[in-house]
Amino acid sequence: MMIRGAHDNSLSPPASMIRVGSWSRIVAVMANPAPRSAPPNRALVEARWPATLAVLGAIALYVTLPADLVLGPSWVLPVLEGAILVPLTIARPHRHAGEAGASRIAAIVLIALANVGNVASLILLIHQLLIHGPITGRTLLFAAIEIYLTNVIIFGLWYWELDSGGPAQRLAGSARHPDFMYPQMSQPDKAPPGWRPTFLDYLYVSLTNATAFSPTDTMPLTRLAKSLMGLQAIASLLTVALVAGRAVNILG
Repeated sequence: MMIRGAHDNSLSPPASMIRVGSWSRIVAVMANPAPRSAPPNRALVEARWPATLAVLGAIALYVTLPADLVLGPSWVLPVLEGAILVPLTIARPHRHAGEAGASRIAAIVLIALANVGNVASLILLIHQLLIHGPITGRTLLFAAIEIYLTNVIIFGLWYWELDSGGPAQRLAGSARHPDFMYPQMSQPDKAPPGWRPTFLDYLYVSLTNATAFSPTDTMPLTRLAKSLMGLQAIASLLTVALVAGRAVNILG
């Protein structure tokens, strides 16, 4: 038994070695902590300034309309839009994956205000044509062009803001099924790696839809996209075929 005990003690490491080994492991853990989850990739951003310039263009077109084609005082909607646009552009100059929900709500409200003003102007313009109001044919023609261009800008903003849950979702790579199918999506070999549509792509879709009254190279996939494109086509048809055509007849 004495020999067995001595043999067991010889196999057991000294207590000092155990303490040294424990401290070594603690120091190693402190020096090399467990890796943390990577922060959101802020390199994936999209500049807001193209959309900001588009909104400014829509405001400029609105304030130059005749007073009879503006809903209420001509300064009300531009002031409301500016009150949202200026702080939004300063505080959030880029759209990114970690964007707060409040900034997106503000952007949607901004687009809705511009949309309300343009729809009201289109209705008032048609009313002027039906009652043969005092507005001259040349004024009606220029007003129809302004309303048409504003229509292109506003729906470009809608497409940009609503497709796949918005720019933040698209940049994060967590977007749901896309609302629009771009040629680059069906033929990725024709586009740069990691291609994503930006505001100018949506503005082009809006322009072609307003001109052709139907989709061209980019197809709507969801009911939301189809509804928006249908409404835009109707508004464009009214502006071009009904309003501009009547104005040209007056000029003749």
